Amino acid sequence: MGLLTKARVKSPWLLHFCSGSCNGCDIEILACLTPYYDVERFGILHMGNPKHADILLVTGPANRRNYKVLQNLYAQMPDPKVVVAVGTCACTGGIFHNCYNIMGGIDKVIPVDVYVPGCAARPEAIIDGVVLALKKLRGELEE
Repeated sequence: MGLLTKARVKSPWLLHFCSGSCNGCDIEILACLTPYYDVERFGILHMGNPKHADILLVTGPANRRNYKVLQNLYAQMPDPKVVVAVGTCACTGGIFHNCYNIMGGIDKVIPVDVYVPGCAARPEAIIDGVVLALKKLRGELEE
């Protein structure tokens, strides 16, 4: 494992994007940053710039209004990158799957590495998903 990969795994930076969900999963992601769950003990930082992020956390279904924004964020992230779909809406479209403007889960727009189901996904499940994403980033898991 190279020095750069080791640094990314030991201190991953997250980019969170909400593509139009009910904000339940967004609140749970922010709960992970509180002292109760304290994901910073893993070296995880919440980043606002896709050019510095290693992991993309996406909540909400892919829709026709913002799918290009999601594709642009994904394209701006440096390789290697990992995408985590958080919540049922991001995984499959959820309760919004029959809406006219919904394309489905975010895997219809960008490749997804880890799925975290739940409505809303629990903070423990989100942390487990991020740890699984770190294992993928390290190369321990196969595609």
